[in-house]
Amino acid sequence: MRTDSRLSRTLHVLLHMARHDGPMTSEAIGRMLGTNPVVVRRTMAGLREAGYVRSDKGHGGGWTLAANLDGVSLLDVHRAVGGPHLFAIGSDHPNPACAVERVVNEAVEGTLREAEALLVARLAAVSLGELARSFDARCRVDGVEAATGCG
Repeated sequence: MRTDSRLSRTLHVLLHMARHDGPMTSEAIGRMLGTNPVVVRRTMAGLREAGYVRSDKGHGGGWTLAANLDGVSLLDVHRAVGGPHLFAIGSDHPNPACAVERVVNEAVEGTLREAEALLVARLAAVSLGELARSFDARCRVDGVEAATGCG
């Protein structure tokens, strides 16, 4: 099964934006992520609608942060980019006439609800500001320039 990397890739972009001087174009972000600028614009549109970024057109334009990083959680970003259900396991053809399937589905669905509640709570508890501070600390330890972060 292919994993959905929208959340981690978007967080990556937002942290770069937080340490980048000036707007970042869709083309630059696309090169950084190895994807098409159209995909970048589609993803960033959800963040813009949520008020986390803004975009300016034309020469010198691009994407900039529009929100305080401490006020945006990982869950907020997940929701803004249209993230999928957190768990993709379950029954695809429920058969309510089968007692075994009902028992299995009840156990799996209850467990998934509990796990999802824990994951949602954790994603809601971590802010982009916390990630940015961790990133800055890592750069200091690793001797990496915070403006690039990847080199």
